[in-house]
Amino acid sequence: MPPILPMPAPTARATARPKPRAAAGVAAGDSFTISDLAREFALTTRAIRFYEDEGLLSPLRNGRARIYSERERVRIKLILRGKRLGLALSEIRELLDLYATTGNERPQLAKFLVMLADRRARLLQQREDIDAVLAEIAVLERDCRRRLKAEASPPVSAGAPDARLG
Repeated sequence: MPPILPMPAPTARATARPKPRAAAGVAAGDSFTISDLAREFALTTRAIRFYEDEGLLSPLRNGRARIYSERERVRIKLILRGKRLGLALSEIRELLDLYATTGNERPQLAKFLVMLADRRARLLQQREDIDAVLAEIAVLERDCRRRLKAEASPPVSAGAPDARLG
């Protein structure tokens, strides 16, 4: 499956991945245990099982043991990339399933562009909202400082009403 998301540059952790153990009936190098993948991607085995429950991974089974192929390893990498971009698991599943059903990456890439545009629009709106709140905070801080400074100065006359109360 071609990656739909730009793959990260190899890191020391990625290049020094654990040596896969051969599962029963599978040649060494073709399979990974859940622990191998958990270690490589700094995930818990529970997280990997959750992705399986969500339909994002489909490991082979040997009795109760899960046997993960290179396909599942790549899918975990793509799931984590999608999560970093802020995509929902349902969106990630949709992208992965699109390639699986069509066997062609063109519809997958077109859908991915739509998702990226939507994500960008949401982030830009969040940025505007944050900027508005930060501006309001600055106004309130200035007002509080001004009021504290005015309170610290001596009153003009003892009989004058306090204008700050209204």
